[in-house]
Amino acid sequence: MADLLLAPPAAPTFYFIGVTTGQSSSRRMFPAWMEALGRPEVVWQGIDLAIHDDPANYRAVVEHIRKEPLALGALVTTHKIDLLAACRDHFDELGPYARITDEVSSIAKEDGRLVGRATDPVAGGLSLDAILGPDYFARTGGEVLLLGAGGSAVALSLHLIQKPRPGDRPRRIVVVNRSAGRLERLAQMVAGFPTDIAFEFIQNADPARNDALLAQMPPASLVVNATGMGKDTPGSPLTNAGVFPERAVAWELNYRGELDFLRQAQAQQTARSLTVADGWEYFIHGWSQVISHVLHTEIDPPLLDRLSELAVAVR
Repeated sequence: MADLLLAPPAAPTFYFIGVTTGQSSSRRMFPAWMEALGRPEVVWQGIDLAIHDDPANYRAVVEHIRKEPLALGALVTTHKIDLLAACRDHFDELGPYARITDEVSSIAKEDGRLVGRATDPVAGGLSLDAILGPDYFARTGGEVLLLGAGGSAVALSLHLIQKPRPGDRPRRIVVVNRSAGRLERLAQMVAGFPTDIAFEFIQNADPARNDALLAQMPPASLVVNATGMGKDTPGSPLTNAGVFPERAVAWELNYRGELDFLRQAQAQQTARSLTVADGWEYFIHGWSQVISHVLHTEIDPPLLDRLSELAVAVR
């Protein structure tokens, strides 16, 4: 991997830092997007790192982007928290969401300075709003079960906390994660905001217990797989015996992979009157946000619609 990371790029390069980047639709989508944006000379380069990789590897990647003139920047997935923890001193500036969430999903260069941003609160928020519609929680009385406490869960929590209309905020958000560290980090972020949302943080790695927590959620609750299971790691945070609340919204944040959680929800979609969504819109919003930052180009709604059409064509 060192040879790949340290080799100077031969063309203007946009990096994708993930786990299994070669399987991403972005690899096929990117050339079409660059043509549409008038930047056909920019190429896509995936960088695969292990989950919770050695900090030295994160530092090597970020230093490579910093020093290489043709390295334009990067989109970061899966490693958003670990990368910033390992490389905070490499950045000249962090955007406000990056400082709040302690994660970086976009690495860009601005006037010779390396800038890190967290785009998930915007990208995830746009995607969630499209699924739920206005005043969802006032209309339904549903609550939120977040399975996972990584970057996406942090971003969605922040988005919901900052909703100005009371009807767009749930009464309660239950967050479940395998490790205590991520839960503590999210709890610290939540404590920094005045909010009327009651948060519960539960450390658990047993899918059967997640089934029990699922059974306690009220009808019309939002249930989110934010674990990465089904894409970056196998399986689902639930067992096949888990029963979704009636009229629940089941949101699988992944759009590719085995997607066990998505299939579990689809199996109950009719019987439990579920709304089931995958992570495709999140993927589109996430990539468009980062590309806009890295290439310093505005992507307005009509252009975003065009980019979405191009992405669907290669999905």
